[in-house]
Amino acid sequence: MIQLIDSFNRPINYLRMSITDRCNLRCMYCMPKEGISLIGHDDILRYEELLRIACIAAKKGITKIRITGGEPLVRKGVVQFVSALAGIEGIQDLSMTTNGLLLSPSAQSLRSAGLKRLNISLDSLNPDKYMMITRGGDISQIIAGIKRAQEAGFSPIKINVVVIRGINDDEIASFARLSMEKNLQIRFIEYMPVGLENGWKKERFVSTDEIRQKLKTIGKLIELPSDNGSGPAHMYTLEGAQGKIGFISALSDHFCATCNRLRLTPDGKLRTCLFSDAEIDLKAPLRQDCSDEVLADIMNRAILSKPQKHHATEQVFKKCIRGMSAIGG
Repeated sequence: MIQLIDSFNRPINYLRMSITDRCNLRCMYCMPKEGISLIGHDDILRYEELLRIACIAAKKGITKIRITGGEPLVRKGVVQFVSALAGIEGIQDLSMTTNGLLLSPSAQSLRSAGLKRLNISLDSLNPDKYMMITRGGDISQIIAGIKRAQEAGFSPIKINVVVIRGINDDEIASFARLSMEKNLQIRFIEYMPVGLENGWKKERFVSTDEIRQKLKTIGKLIELPSDNGSGPAHMYTLEGAQGKIGFISALSDHFCATCNRLRLTPDGKLRTCLFSDAEIDLKAPLRQDCSDEVLADIMNRAILSKPQKHHATEQVFKKCIRGMSAIGG
């Protein structure tokens, strides 16, 4: 089997592929209240271009693809795109990150098309607070989407919770209790400084260690063996729980030494690190009708340029300019 190796001897087998920068929410840590300037329709990679990149990546050793956005379910034709991706030889794991608003009517179709796993963003269990964080989201639609996804056979379903001090850090225990009652993976994610207008301030940051301390009040955390399907999350379970709890410590205990991923932005830029604005353009050569060999060589050069680590934890750092919706969540 072909294996991609970067300059620091890390195997690269995971591509996060953003298919749109558009979103039906305006989450406070992702974009400003008035939204963002959207990439023009003609500047977004077409499905056939995304599939060509995926095919070349699979031949090079990419085995995992995650579809992201923006909100991927707002793009028309996404179910057919999932089906085409699922048919690519070598792609063993196909997943999607979604805010869940449009999941209820599409969960079964996505599952039938070949999507294997779902990550659903949910930052509060309180309807009013959820509406505030998302600037208008209706939590009942998310709950309905999770239920339909379970009925469709998605497992595991991962619930992503970005923890922000003074906003939702008082709900940590409530989210953890969900894993007691339901077979869900609750993943607590440290608030990251991505984009110039995502409101990140040091005083709003809550570390994984602090989150773990809060969970001691509700039960014993049992560490679980490492699992490739868990990505960068360190996995635990509460004693007697049906589900699991994960911690993604991008700042306090970064996972750069084992990072196995590339990111493709909706406008065709390949990024090797979330926190770096270094990008390599794939769209221009694609639209100049370059050969597969040229595209493969560009991907190789990107992988060899992947930095050893990010610098977001240093005392003085530069936020990456692109927001999460423009990079791919």
